[in-house]
Amino acid sequence: MADSLIRYHVDDRGVASIVLDDPSTRNALTDALLDELISRLEQARDDNDVRVVVLASADARVFSSGGDLKAFADESPLIEKYAGLDRFPRLYQLLGGLGKPSLCAANGDVLAGAFGLALACDLIVAREGVRFGCPEINVGVFPFVISALIYRSVPRAKANELMMTGELITAEEALGLHIVNKVVPAAGFGVEVGRLTGQIASRSPLLMRLGKQALNVSRDLPLPDALNYLRGMLALAFTTEDIKEGVAAFREKREPRWQGR
Repeated sequence: MADSLIRYHVDDRGVASIVLDDPSTRNALTDALLDELISRLEQARDDNDVRVVVLASADARVFSSGGDLKAFADESPLIEKYAGLDRFPRLYQLLGGLGKPSLCAANGDVLAGAFGLALACDLIVAREGVRFGCPEINVGVFPFVISALIYRSVPRAKANELMMTGELITAEEALGLHIVNKVVPAAGFGVEVGRLTGQIASRSPLLMRLGKQALNVSRDLPLPDALNYLRGMLALAFTTEDIKEGVAAFREKREPRWQGR
């Protein structure tokens, strides 16, 4: 589409790249961009050829500036604003229930609602020099929705500091807090993202889907309930042909040939 705000491409490894491309707003999470992002994620979810999803930005300076501040302060009826806010929970829950691993390729600053978007992904690879944070409080807003994701990913005291001061942290600080998986120099950023996504894409899509489902369901269950649910998921995995193929390939010192069943 000529007016598309997102580039979408699936390569021959099964890696779906979803690239935010709205330079005029610094990839602000406008209603239009969020609707297209949700649509593309649903497309990737429903495509059996997709094995892993990468979120990235066409802008080398910013991944996303976060929520659309203009919309926050406009004169739209309150009921319309409230109804529109469902896009953020839908997006974050869609990533959790995607059935496929997701990776945020943070090649630019990750701010406000986009910080929540990154935290909703399974993995984050950050380029050296990028910053993370929720500066909403600086303009009279609080990061209400993404606080649920921040509290699940960031130590409590640091989470409070980020949300209450609006200060940003570097990629290296984020690595120290275990918010991101890797920090990579700019020159090797694309190569590392490609290597990691290729490695994930080479695993059994079926077992990865079962694993993603298990993590999504069990993460907030009480421990006894989580263990009981996970035992059932392991038993289900035992019934698949892929687990048999994986063991056979390991014993025979060859690459597995996943059957998806």
